[in-house]
Amino acid sequence: MLELRGITKKYQVFPAVNDVSFEVKPSEILGYLGPNGAGKTTTIRMLAGLLEPTEGSIYYLDKKIKDNLYEYKKRIGYVPEEAEIYPHLSAYDYLLMVGRLRNIPEKILNEKIERFMSLFSLAEDMHSSISSYSKGMTQKVLLSSALLHNPDILLLDEPLSGLDVETSLIIKDLVRKLSQEGKIIFYCSHILEVVEKVCSKVIIIHRGKIVANDSVENLRNLMKLPSLEDIFSQLVIREDSEKTADHVLKAMKLDS
Repeated sequence: MLELRGITKKYQVFPAVNDVSFEVKPSEILGYLGPNGAGKTTTIRMLAGLLEPTEGSIYYLDKKIKDNLYEYKKRIGYVPEEAEIYPHLSAYDYLLMVGRLRNIPEKILNEKIERFMSLFSLAEDMHSSISSYSKGMTQKVLLSSALLHNPDILLLDEPLSGLDVETSLIIKDLVRKLSQEGKIIFYCSHILEVVEKVCSKVIIIHRGKIVANDSVENLRNLMKLPSLEDIFSQLVIREDSEKTADHVLKAMKLDS
């Protein structure tokens, strides 16, 4: 089980994530939703071991991840929202580097890379530099690098970004199948309809705090709203949008 206990992350004095606690069990797909600036990417970067919390701790299998970060990172696959990749490398060379860092035996690694590149329709381009790739092609390389070592935990930050419809369907089906194999999956996205269909549980974060944590079905019943989009709007958007609209109106009338 992956668990956050009282996690706060401050930048100077501002808390980007404020006293957040939740757990993700094996076979669960946890959807993590929120507007821009809510704290989603900060949370996932802490889960990936790239940021250290200001307060609180993250646990995996009841052990603090910071006590043995190297061993923990061996268990995770991470797809960041922004491509953190070496653009001068080819997809093949990049995945070769990642696989070697993961200590995957060379023969198995080469076979895996070729299979991933073929399945993601990159076989003809895998020796071209990543700088020549489209957003969708780069995303396929990031997904391949996250899956290469068969991780126990998948941290996905907008994993469908830039992907064509066919590949998006493959990834959604793959996420479901991985959860059935007992993987822990943390799925951060702004595409509400995908989260509603794929995720077993949903957390909505707003201004660094959790405002909802339940299954989509329970949230629907509790709030008497038909869809996750309506729930998200009710909890996060409506109040802010009305305030912003009022401020725009006032700004318009400044010279009246």
